[in-house]
Amino acid sequence: MLHESVDINQLIGQSGTNPDFPDAPLGWTRDDATKIAHEENLTLTESHWSVIRALQHYYAQHADDTVINLRDLHDALDERFHQQGGVKYLYTLFPGGPIAQSCRIAGLKAPYIATDPSFGSVA
Repeated sequence: MLHESVDINQLIGQSGTNPDFPDAPLGWTRDDATKIAHEENLTLTESHWSVIRALQHYYAQHADDTVINLRDLHDALDERFHQQGGVKYLYTLFPGGPIAQSCRIAGLKAPYIATDPSFGSVA
């Protein structure tokens, strides 16, 4: 009996990828994000979704990196949202930390040192 070979990359690409979030991690959904945000007393607006898309895109572009560098991510977000006010603007959207809180909502693991258990979010 012959078995048909299937490319795993094609299967992953077909697994219900949301075209609005092309870089979303596997298994992540908008409903999951909305639920997490609700638990953290946030109502997600289009501005929040824009940050989530940017984060997911950054992580997808750095998928081969062993570790996501907090400073590089911070600088990339500051540059991406410079017109709106950079990181200060992001703190207005994600008061729990523009990186730590938005990563949780985006289904991503926050970079090392983005949160300090004794202090809270530092980024």
